[in-house]
Amino acid sequence: MNKIKLSFWQIWNMNVGFFGIQYSFGLQQSAVNPIYDFLGATPDEIPLLNLAGPVTGLLVQPIIGAMSDKTWHPKFGRRKPYFFIGALLCSLCLLAFPYSSSLWMAAGLLWVLDAGNNTAMEPYRAFVADKLNDEQQPLGFQMQSFFTGFGQTLANLSLFIFPLIFIGKTGSLPTWVYASFFLGAICSIGSIWWSMRTTSEIPPTEEEIVQMKTKKGGFWHPLVEIFSAIIEMPKVMWQLALVYLFQWYALFCYWQNSSKSIALSVWNATPKSNPDAYEKAVSWTGLVNGWYNIVTFLVAFLLVGFAKKYSAKYVHAACLFIAAIGFLAFPHIENKNVLFVAITGFGIGWASMMGIPYLMIVSNIPKERYGVYMGIINMMIVIPMIFQNLTFGYILKHFLDNDPRNAVTFAGVFLLIGGIFTLFIRSKKQITI
Repeated sequence: MNKIKLSFWQIWNMNVGFFGIQYSFGLQQSAVNPIYDFLGATPDEIPLLNLAGPVTGLLVQPIIGAMSDKTWHPKFGRRKPYFFIGALLCSLCLLAFPYSSSLWMAAGLLWVLDAGNNTAMEPYRAFVADKLNDEQQPLGFQMQSFFTGFGQTLANLSLFIFPLIFIGKTGSLPTWVYASFFLGAICSIGSIWWSMRTTSEIPPTEEEIVQMKTKKGGFWHPLVEIFSAIIEMPKVMWQLALVYLFQWYALFCYWQNSSKSIALSVWNATPKSNPDAYEKAVSWTGLVNGWYNIVTFLVAFLLVGFAKKYSAKYVHAACLFIAAIGFLAFPHIENKNVLFVAITGFGIGWASMMGIPYLMIVSNIPKERYGVYMGIINMMIVIPMIFQNLTFGYILKHFLDNDPRNAVTFAGVFLLIGGIFTLFIRSKKQITI
């Protein structure tokens, strides 16, 4: 079927929902670990407490992707029911999260929150692949990168602005935490509602509907479909998996340790030694991370042009190298304002990570399996995260002196390795941009 070419604003509207999903992810990256600190977690406990994200991603995304491939309802569509349910679950958890009275209550809510995010995420990427032709898919995926930056920017800026407005504590947590998470709940469901209202899905042909019905194999079919897709997975996806091993291990090292690194390098403080200074560091981290997300949505569309001229893999490798340089400099900076220069590199790298790798593989996978393969790509993201959560606490404690600054340096080295492996990716098909 020839897909109708959409206008810029139609592509914009269909991706607005990604804004709410990414606001929620932004809070997970920048606010959840400080909340763990406020509730008494030790540095080496943080990786295990963050297992929620990758484990739910490993279990939920490929299953939901496989299910959405075999779903069609004349009124609700194929992908929409999944990201609507996911967004609704996210909103409910974001409303509940600030009321966490203990470390393990917060960890439990994070599991449910991440399950909601993962239920929404991959059907949304498949939604873009379904709707857009080869020529417009790069713009569609980079539009998601733009909204990733925009949503996470708002999440991180709320960590800087809201402490200035909402002073004091409510229960065991600072009052600004409530404001940030409540705003996230509104953004999550509101932005998804906008995209669902403004964008229709392409109905399957009668032949495709018959195929869907004949291939439905009961409760276990999604798992069978996932294993079948992995066995038949194109070589380029295996090559990308190696890049992702280093790339996503590195990112979790940064997200878990950025606020503590800034607290030590700029304020010479820890949560126990100087709680007030540490809270300032957390607030400043929100501003710093907000800046890298601003950079992300500013450069996201520029990368489409570079990918057209130089190929997607060279663009992604260059972006990983730039991000690595920023991470290597980050823990040595004592002036809080200079941190923005270092984190700009990560903003460029993050813009690429959210869109460019999909250009390397989307033309190599069959359209009827977009959902399951987008879920498998997420498995390639979350397996390194699980590995990081299980191993990095030991590495940090025994080899890096439990120093978060060393953890960020470690992340920079891993991004360099990921960039090198990107250069070896070979794709038989190249998408026409």
